[in-house]
Amino acid sequence: MANFSKSNVPQFSVDVYQNEYLPDGGREVSAIVTVTATGGGTVGTGVPAPHLYSPGSGPDAAVAIMVDCSGSMDYPPTKMRGAREATAAAIDAVRDGVHFTVIGGTHIAKEVYPGGGRLAVADATTREQAKQALRRLSAGGGTAIGTWLRLADRLLSSSEVAIRHGILLTDGRNEHESPEDLKAALDSCAGRFTCDARGVGTDWEVKEVTAIASALLGTADIVADPAGLTADFTRMMETAMGKEVADVALRLWTPVGTEIKFVKQVAPTVEELTDRRVEAGPRAGDYPTGSWGDESRDYHVCVEVPSAGLGQEMLAARVSLVVPQPDGSARNLGAQGLVRAVWTDDMAASTSINPQVAHYTGQAELAQVIQQGLDARKAGDVDGATAKLGRAVQLASASGNADTAKLLAKVVDVVDAAAGTVRLKAKVEDADEMTLETRSTKTVRVKK
Repeated sequence: MANFSKSNVPQFSVDVYQNEYLPDGGREVSAIVTVTATGGGTVGTGVPAPHLYSPGSGPDAAVAIMVDCSGSMDYPPTKMRGAREATAAAIDAVRDGVHFTVIGGTHIAKEVYPGGGRLAVADATTREQAKQALRRLSAGGGTAIGTWLRLADRLLSSSEVAIRHGILLTDGRNEHESPEDLKAALDSCAGRFTCDARGVGTDWEVKEVTAIASALLGTADIVADPAGLTADFTRMMETAMGKEVADVALRLWTPVGTEIKFVKQVAPTVEELTDRRVEAGPRAGDYPTGSWGDESRDYHVCVEVPSAGLGQEMLAARVSLVVPQPDGSARNLGAQGLVRAVWTDDMAASTSINPQVAHYTGQAELAQVIQQGLDARKAGDVDGATAKLGRAVQLASASGNADTAKLLAKVVDVVDAAAGTVRLKAKVEDADEMTLETRSTKTVRVKK
């Protein structure tokens, strides 16, 4: 891990929102934990050209850009052209002193720049050389994404840096390796680097691209029109350049007899973390959250406590933030939140649902019913699809998730949003359906 000067390390804070009151015999406690990092970096400051920072102005970082070069990238030719231009723009956004590489992906992975099993160090010269190398990229061959990820991992781990990040672009299905091979590659890369994944056009598999981003704690999105790639790649790289602390974990300590039912990220997207727990000493476990710049995210923690008598109270969970160290220890980031349980016979207190918890429970259900509805639609189950997508419209409308409501309206005709009454559209553009599926996990935050 790099040593950060105090000036560029974000300060972390933890806020807990919950209704701590339980009825007699009540055992389930839910809380929304908001984690905020501030004062570290440059994310969102609108600094135009990140490479104008002095080399020491950000933490050590390494970035691998993986570009699909399979044969389908030539149909239409705008795809390959768009990918080259987007990668060039991303390279322009790499900060001076950051290590980087460009990988061309087909059924095998090739080093496009700098080659020789190493990383380049960004400056005016290497950025120009990398852009020259991009001009030699041509389409041909199959798709085996696991090989791209393994090469990226090998190259990224060749330098001693704090932040390792990948950007992956594909336009097709992963047809030249088995799903097991891709899963094995993701398992071996998880925790070693974060990765944003993008699908260009409409011939790729949404569940493949979202699984890559999910496993590697990055973002997933569709760029239906190759013309949108440059803006998207620039944005992704600028965000990556703003990350300042890697491998942050949410540490949950719970007292004896308490069981963790689930831990999930609920904003800015829904991401299940329950099964990713790594034991961290007696009754404590770490849940990975990836790299952080200046940003805020929300997590839903649900625990089951041993039942207690009226008037009693207990600490149900303690939340802290840690960064694992090479020697197996962990550095505590100094922020902590407490989840409490208090038993009461006041019915009004024990039955009211905290607005944050209610909101995000709805947002998680919204993501789920969109997936179920689209799966039912693909399977030809009209009634099932109508019911699930109708419920999605109702939830999006009630929670003020206008972006998702707009995407739903391209797949169903909305008769009554509040009641969730919809009709499936007879004809839906592939891009509209894929956009809805890819972005189904995006949430809106509670209006404070």
